[in-house]
Amino acid sequence: MNKQHTYQSGIIGNCGYIAHIDLSTDVSWLCWPRFDSSFVFGSLLDKSKGGEFSIRPDVEFTSQQYYVENTNVLRTEVSTASGKYRITDFAPRFRENNQFFKPLILIRKIEPLVGHNRIKVSCKPVSDYGAKEMVAKVNNNELHFLGDTPSEMFLSTNVSLNYILEEQYFVLNETKYLILSYGSKFEGALESCVESYLRETITYWRTWIKHSSIANFFQPFVIRSALVLKIHQYEDTGAIIAASTTSLPEFPGSTRNWDYRYCWLRDSFYVLTSLSHIGHFDEMEKYFNYLSDISLADDLRYQPLYSISGEKNIPEFELAHLTGYLGEQPVRVGNQASEHIQNDIYGQVLISMLPLYTDHRFVFSERSDSPRWIDHVLTKIERTIDEKDAGIWEFRNIANVHCYSNLFQWAGAKAALKMAKTIGNEAFEKRAEILIEKATQHIEACYDPVRKVYTNAVGSPHLDASTLQLIVMNYLDPNSQKAKDHLICLEKELKTEEGLFYRYLHQDDFGKPKTTFLICAFWYVEALACVGRTEEAIKEFENLIKYSNHLLLFSEDVDAKTGSQWGNFPQAYSHVGLMNAAYRIAIKLDRPLFL
Repeated sequence: MNKQHTYQSGIIGNCGYIAHIDLSTDVSWLCWPRFDSSFVFGSLLDKSKGGEFSIRPDVEFTSQQYYVENTNVLRTEVSTASGKYRITDFAPRFRENNQFFKPLILIRKIEPLVGHNRIKVSCKPVSDYGAKEMVAKVNNNELHFLGDTPSEMFLSTNVSLNYILEEQYFVLNETKYLILSYGSKFEGALESCVESYLRETITYWRTWIKHSSIANFFQPFVIRSALVLKIHQYEDTGAIIAASTTSLPEFPGSTRNWDYRYCWLRDSFYVLTSLSHIGHFDEMEKYFNYLSDISLADDLRYQPLYSISGEKNIPEFELAHLTGYLGEQPVRVGNQASEHIQNDIYGQVLISMLPLYTDHRFVFSERSDSPRWIDHVLTKIERTIDEKDAGIWEFRNIANVHCYSNLFQWAGAKAALKMAKTIGNEAFEKRAEILIEKATQHIEACYDPVRKVYTNAVGSPHLDASTLQLIVMNYLDPNSQKAKDHLICLEKELKTEEGLFYRYLHQDDFGKPKTTFLICAFWYVEALACVGRTEEAIKEFENLIKYSNHLLLFSEDVDAKTGSQWGNFPQAYSHVGLMNAAYRIAIKLDRPLFL
């Protein structure tokens, strides 16, 4: 497969921040102190104004990257004609004093492996999205970076500070350490602390994976996806972001460049579902606290997305001073979709929290706020179930009664019914039953009996990959002919020759989509497995995994003809799709967890 464009980077993180490290050794993306803060390194969006944190030789080089197995610790090996060295990048994370140690510290360890190389360390952070350079000063044994904002950064290292300030090359003949910290300088013995942090961080991630119930079906891919999703949760609040980046285009010239560094309630539902499939529930409980603060506010409706601290106001604006990824404009910060009406999210909130009431590993009797919380969400569904909305794909100037939105109102009401029975509330049961019936009527109004397919909305002829969820969510009995006919019709229209899937093919606010949406292809795999076409599901899954980069990381969008990766990266949605598809196939194969 000819991949004309693939994201040449990996990510590290500790549930407090995420950094992108590309094959050139540069930290091409890092937002501090939060996922949604300004970048301090952002060459991903502008090579000249994005700053730099690189470790490069003085001659031509090649490089390769790999993760320390079953961890979020990344290694980049750089080879030249005269030798080879290795950079280990990681964000410390481990348990200490009965809590998680996850500081705003990025650590880079540089080891000579073969021969001798002359290298240069460049560390030039910026502030205010590259509008201002930070000033570096020597402060005792570290570099102190100051900008116009109150933020400050420190670099502690056993590399000559003058070599870094003056960007001089030096011979790498021993292991060097770089510790970049935000807000406060690093205190401790450099070498021993780094080595200790590295051991503890590797142990933490490997223990987390060992405590995962992952079947043998393409296990390495599921493990990597799980590790990716884990660090997309902002542990301080429990919020889960869609991606760590902004403004990576869906395809060249599309202007579909969006900021995904926020918590979509819909995306979070899918992430939590995939993590619960492998036996991880801590993330769900943290997210419940985040949701509770949002749900018990006096607002009449949910927003589709919130900031990682639950803020509602996420104004969208453009940064004209940045060139954009590969020159693609505009560069956006904020997301106007926060103002949209998207009515599927109420159901997803309820489904996300359903295990807290039906899984007896949780002591749901201690949740004293359950009646109030369930009442708030049911009320929101009752107020919105007959509304038109922007739908899952967040149309900016189009409103319909969308099949997908009503599907999740149906599924949410089903979840509320189970919750109501758990806590013994008959009034909630009756309200949920009425909503189930209303949602069913709207969904059936989308059915086209001639084509034997559900369309994207009431009164619309257009097909939409999101209606694959009618099968996956068991609205349609997967064994029924109706489900099988629906799937056949969707694949005839939306599936590409390469096995990828378009969201839809009709015109939207920005024209017609030109790239496929990767999670839709994984939904297709799930639906194939559900209806019993298991061998086809396996074949399609094997085809889709080819669209990862060199580290098994997936983008949001894929160009069907070239296999190019586009959209924000790595995309939580895509990794969720992979995990859920693998889970569904493993169930059908009845594979044991271990060989």
